[in-house]
Amino acid sequence: MSKAVLRFIRLSPTKARLVAREVQGMNAEEALAALEFTPNKAAKVISKVIASAVANGGYEPEEVVITSCRVDRGPYLKRFRPRARGRASRIMKPTSHIYVEVAKKDS
Repeated sequence: MSKAVLRFIRLSPTKARLVAREVQGMNAEEALAALEFTPNKAAKVISKVIASAVANGGYEPEEVVITSCRVDRGPYLKRFRPRARGRASRIMKPTSHIYVEVAKKDS
């Protein structure tokens, strides 16, 4: 089993979890192929983390399965937008932590 972690990525965890749930339990080669044609920022980022997890174990993508793909909330970047009458509104820019674990197939 090998794993890869990407922390503090400027990506909403809610949107990234939609993609992470799709690839969980898939063969790594199939997951990378599916993510290549998914039109999301999260898909591109998660495919890089999966490729890193596969490389960290020294495996080939066709011989491993994604056992866990988890997206946790990171800290928010807090920004302000000027509004009418000298006021300001807060803008919350979310970040995420992405964790991927891959393991050899049981066959």
